[in-house]
Amino acid sequence: MLYPSIDKLLNIVDSKYMLVHIASRRAKQMLENNHYQMNEKDYENKKPLGKALEEVEKGLITVESK
Repeated sequence: MLYPSIDKLLNIVDSKYMLVHIASRRAKQMLENNHYQMNEKDYENKKPLGKALEEVEKGLITVESK
């Protein structure tokens, strides 16, 4: 089973396309800068994309709609 659940994430972000865009940009930042908003041991996922989705779920990444 995937963590975090897509249903929970879509309650935070209006569109799954926007969710993909946000998570991919954040994952790229993690790889380039080696900067994480939580301790690495606190993440359940091992890959940067999963870690980015966890940050979205925990509210560490905010989404502004125009």
